[in-house]
Amino acid sequence: MPFSTPSRRAAIGILGASVVAGLSACTAVEGSTPALTPSGTAGSPEAPGPNGALAPGGEIPTSSASPAPTPTPTKRIRRGFIPDYQLPPIVGGLAPVITKIPTKHPVVFLTIDDGNIKTQESVKLMAEYDYPASLFLTKDTIADNPAFFNAFKAQGSLIENHTVSHNINMVRQWGYQQQLNDMVGMQEYAFQHYARRPTLFRPPGGAYSNVMRQAVAAAGMKAIVTWEAKANAGKMDYQVGNSLRPGDIVLMHFRAEFAADLAAFRAAQLAAGLEVVLLEDFLGVV
Repeated sequence: MPFSTPSRRAAIGILGASVVAGLSACTAVEGSTPALTPSGTAGSPEAPGPNGALAPGGEIPTSSASPAPTPTPTKRIRRGFIPDYQLPPIVGGLAPVITKIPTKHPVVFLTIDDGNIKTQESVKLMAEYDYPASLFLTKDTIADNPAFFNAFKAQGSLIENHTVSHNINMVRQWGYQQQLNDMVGMQEYAFQHYARRPTLFRPPGGAYSNVMRQAVAAAGMKAIVTWEAKANAGKMDYQVGNSLRPGDIVLMHFRAEFAADLAAFRAAQLAAGLEVVLLEDFLGVV
């Protein structure tokens, strides 16, 4: 069934539209969409997996700690959307896998991984564009300066789970307990530093299996999140088509080319006429 009530940020967006700009909130489109049926087989971290996920590529050495600047966003008026997709439940102890959101709304979801390179420029750009994002962080890459990511949190982004160690071969090398330990370690680390336990999980490299789905559910998370579009090396890569589509989940990384990647995403987002919406809001797992 479709959601019948807007999320907290959606309601705020509607109120802000009427007070600040005197505009009416756009009419939400409601519809019934089938739940995704994820594959349960493992994919390769170096090639498209069964869900079409591409590996994020090589790692970038972690930078030295950078002070987090005070965000000064230039606010846009966000439209309110009543989600027309419901996250599938955990069935048989297996968390669902989400690659793209089937929706009639003109929305796109930005996700940013790892946390290797920490620059004031990245915080400034995200504030300037007023983009909320799901940040899938890895403990080992953010441990030198975890407080840096509080600036993104203050802008409306949320911290999610990308494991402690970022072992891209974990689905092949590790059994259930090792995978679970790596996830739970990041769950507790995120709670310690950001006062919230993640609800979503991104596999290092994109590969997953039924064992991983079981571990994700046991760790207290609601879904595995992959992607079909990626901002990388200053350009957009698409697994399907040649432009962004409503409901796309876009992958980025905290890398040296962050500004170029974000510019490529922004150009594609604006060309497609899509609104950047927080994935957790749309899924109701904030």
